[in-house]
Amino acid sequence: MGSETSPKIVIVDESPIRAAILEEGLREAGFVDVVHISEMQSLLARIYALDPDVIVIDLENPSRDVLEQMFQVSRAVRRPIAMFVDQSDAASIQASVDAGVSAYIVDGLKKERLKPILDLCISRFNAFAKLQDELERAKSALEDRKVIDRAKGILMKLKGLTEEEAYVLLRSTAMREKKKIGEIAQSILTASEMLK
Repeated sequence: MGSETSPKIVIVDESPIRAAILEEGLREAGFVDVVHISEMQSLLARIYALDPDVIVIDLENPSRDVLEQMFQVSRAVRRPIAMFVDQSDAASIQASVDAGVSAYIVDGLKKERLKPILDLCISRFNAFAKLQDELERAKSALEDRKVIDRAKGILMKLKGLTEEEAYVLLRSTAMREKKKIGEIAQSILTASEMLK
């Protein structure tokens, strides 16, 4: 996130009038760094170029295609996204959740609601990002453990070591080479594949 004081917010809105309402509402809520994108052509590239902290998407009555484009943006940018639509159906609401939209507000473009919605949007996004990080870490720890177990098996077979000795050998090698045990284990697997 950018500075705590005022995150950089991008408004994606083809309607200048609605964008003006959003912009005014955001400024009144204390968000001063606001950029408006009204052109949907190469939207993702524009968003990347601006690198905002939060994205507010306002769609009056989006077609399926437009919604899908916005969901693609959401999946790509990994930023808190608040999406305002005037009407929606259950399928679109579900799709917005799957795409990682942090706040999907139907019929809710009211200036005074912007700040609580954005606060919610940001905290929801952060909670989700934290969960994803933890999941990634757990997954890679599990992968490491599998690789280490296989490497221990190879060492036990080749060098006639006990499991404990094989692990100690892996650990001391990792320390000596200033690498992770998982990396050493992986290189043992790679080598043993080549030597088969």
